[in-house]
Formats: sequence, structure tokens, C-alpha cells
Amino acid sequence: MKIAIGSDHAGFRYKEEIRRFLANRGDEVVDFGTDSEKSCDYPVLCRPVAEAVAAGECERGIVLGGSGNGEAMVSNRIAGVRCSLCWNEESARYARLHNDANVLSLGQRLVSLETALKIVEVWLTTEFEGGRHLRRVRQIDGLE
Repeated sequence: MKIAIGSDHAGFRYKEEIRRFLANRGDEVVDFGTDSEKSCDYPVLCRPVAEAVAAGECERGIVLGGSGNGEAMVSNRIAGVRCSLCWNEESARYARLHNDANVLSLGQRLVSLETALKIVEVWLTTEFEGGRHLRRVRQIDGLE
């Protein structure tokens, strides 16, 4: 799978760990930065992740910050992106199962690294259920 990833300074450490985790899984990772823990603005780094997913250049995207809230907000401004802020494995499962989330947002300050990696694994391996949820996803995307 080709996955875009980006973070601000507050998510940098987890971004690097997740990037390695994805590479070890055999995924192709497109890293939009940042490259350090030096203070930076998350919209500049997360918007390109969402745009790459919306354009079909990447199948999925992962954005990270301190809480993940702002990163999700920026991502969801891009048409065709359904970004879900997840905090445990169950929230990640439902983000995919019911909402077909194509971008995942994580907050480095709010979950442990172990939990973040489990969230990523569940989010990547859970298929969209479709059915009654497809109508709702189309409504989210403004198609119905």
C-alpha cells in the first residue's frame, strides 16, 4: 500500500516510528515531513498528505500532532478525504469499517507509542463494510 505521512514537531517522534513500522510491513511511504522536533505549523505539513490521498497519489494517509485534532481538521477540509482522529484500536476499526476513513490522525501526547502502532495496524487491515454505510459515506462526500 502507498501511504502518505506527515506531522508537525509534536508528532515527529511517532511519525518516524510509524514510518519504520510501515516500511517493515512492506508499504511504500511518502513522507511530507517534518524532519525534526523544531516548532512548525501542522497545516503546511498535513494538507499535502490529504491532497495526495484525494488525488489518488496515495491510497491512505496518516497525520500526527500533539493531539491530532488540528491535523484532522486540516485534512477534512480537502474534498474526498475522510480523516478520523483515533485514540484506541476500536475507534480505528470503526473509522474504517463504517466510515471508510482514508486518512488517520493521531495525537502523540494522548496515546502511547504501542497503542499508536496498534491503531495503525487495525486501521490498515480493516476493510470498509459497505452496505448501509456506503450511503452515509456518500453523504459525507456530498454525493447524495
